[in-house]
Amino acid sequence: MKLIISLAQLDIYFGEPDKNFAQIEPAVKQAAEEHADIVVFPEMWNTGYDLTRFAQIADPDGQRAKTLLAKLAKKYQLIVHGGSVATAHNGAYYNTTYIFGPDGKQLTSYQKVHLFGLMREDKYLSAGHEEDHFQIKGINATSVICYDIRFPEWLRTLSLDDSRIIFVPAEWPTVRMPQWRRLLAARAIENQSFVVAVNRVGSDPDNDFGGHSGIYNPLGDELLTLNDQPQLKTFTIDTNETDDARGFMPVFADRRPELYR
Repeated sequence: MKLIISLAQLDIYFGEPDKNFAQIEPAVKQAAEEHADIVVFPEMWNTGYDLTRFAQIADPDGQRAKTLLAKLAKKYQLIVHGGSVATAHNGAYYNTTYIFGPDGKQLTSYQKVHLFGLMREDKYLSAGHEEDHFQIKGINATSVICYDIRFPEWLRTLSLDDSRIIFVPAEWPTVRMPQWRRLLAARAIENQSFVVAVNRVGSDPDNDFGGHSGIYNPLGDELLTLNDQPQLKTFTIDTNETDDARGFMPVFADRRPELYR
């Protein structure tokens, strides 16, 4: 199955949701003009890591983000992977992914499971507990968020549902950019899946962000890499490559889960 994927690598206005929301439709429109099946955004694109002001700027129950993403998915007739947004629910704050299909209906949602202490997520956010699964033209896919990729056992758990693509929205700092690319390649190799990662660019008061969004095939080859500037790039993958990789090297069939802990 051929799938056309657009990576929307954005700079994010720190703590300014109105400016950030204004960036979304132009990117979706461009992806549609490039005949994308799905467009993918970075992590926390509505607020950035302005954590101390979440009481004022986090999206209550994600309603603003969901309304916009649903409208754009239906208007432009493609899947919109909403990266992730800062949301507020029952007095707690979450780093939340929403994904909408071309009919405007929500396909799935996901709350970041592993909170990143170096950016103080653990002090301001609550962790999710649920898996994330959806389909693109009948192809199984899953999502994680940024720091989650440092936990291979979690991505393997998600991949056991015959996932063929792992999506990774992120705000990954420039200082750790070599690890970003190596981890993405490793997660692709060990799960024999495509990895589609969209990182932000620009800076906030505490960090610079390195972009280098990319697509990796099931052998860990870097098929597409962006630079460190805002841009949208579109690329076609062939998900049959997962069958080829898994047929040649039957890693999933050879697992010994009774030994793992």
